[in-house]
Amino acid sequence: MPVSTRTFVCLFASALAMGQSGCNLVPNNWLRQSQLQLRNLHGQNKTLADQNTAASQSLDQALQQKADAEKRLQVANSRLDNLNAERSQLRDRFVSLQDQLRNLENPLPQSANQKFADLAKKYPGFNFDPDTGVSKFSSDILFDSGSATIKSSAGPLLKDFAEVMNDGEAKRLNILVVGHTDDKLIKKTSTKAKHPTNWHLSTNRANSVVVDLGRAGLSKLRMGSAGYADNQPVMPNTDEKARSQNRRVEIFVLAPEAAIAGWDPLGSDSSTR
Repeated sequence: MPVSTRTFVCLFASALAMGQSGCNLVPNNWLRQSQLQLRNLHGQNKTLADQNTAASQSLDQALQQKADAEKRLQVANSRLDNLNAERSQLRDRFVSLQDQLRNLENPLPQSANQKFADLAKKYPGFNFDPDTGVSKFSSDILFDSGSATIKSSAGPLLKDFAEVMNDGEAKRLNILVVGHTDDKLIKKTSTKAKHPTNWHLSTNRANSVVVDLGRAGLSKLRMGSAGYADNQPVMPNTDEKARSQNRRVEIFVLAPEAAIAGWDPLGSDSSTR
């Protein structure tokens, strides 16, 4: 009990005792004031006690919230470390893939080379390199601007491509479909909702070609896809003509043992899949 409270209690007790003993030394109004002050002090003490309890509870809650926040921060840091590790692995994978593609030789038989050369004459916007076996599709003949949906007019070209790859010796070969964009950033809201960056657009376009070739009869086990955004231009992005050449889809024909596209169903353990 605080000193002031004890003092008033003593005074009140003394006054009460004196009043009961018949002493008239303490006026009644002083006694009433003492009682009132004592009651006020008691109320103040109770308020302070309640405030102290509330403060202790708030402190406990704050400490718990701090502990929870630190735990969430640890989880977030762990996830960030995992994402950085995955990003590093993907970067290494693409660098390795790029190096392998540079060193590719054309594995196509002569008959398939001639058929692809004929397709290049038949379809403007489609080019074939007989030295490397790489087919290049201008994205303008495959897609509308900012879209990864293949035009209906491109269906016959992809169907003819699949037929060549399913004929004769070419049927044993794999393909890797690679998407490329120009350097323009994606700004249109409707486009950005589907393809937030050029990375997404290039990869999504490559995936669309893979899916369409699958519908045309190419086995999914023979295909792979990748996207390089605007990082591998064939021309400096100085004008629209140059940018139109950089917007492209390339298809690399690969030998059966090439690990960067497809997988060997005979060498895999299907029981673990």
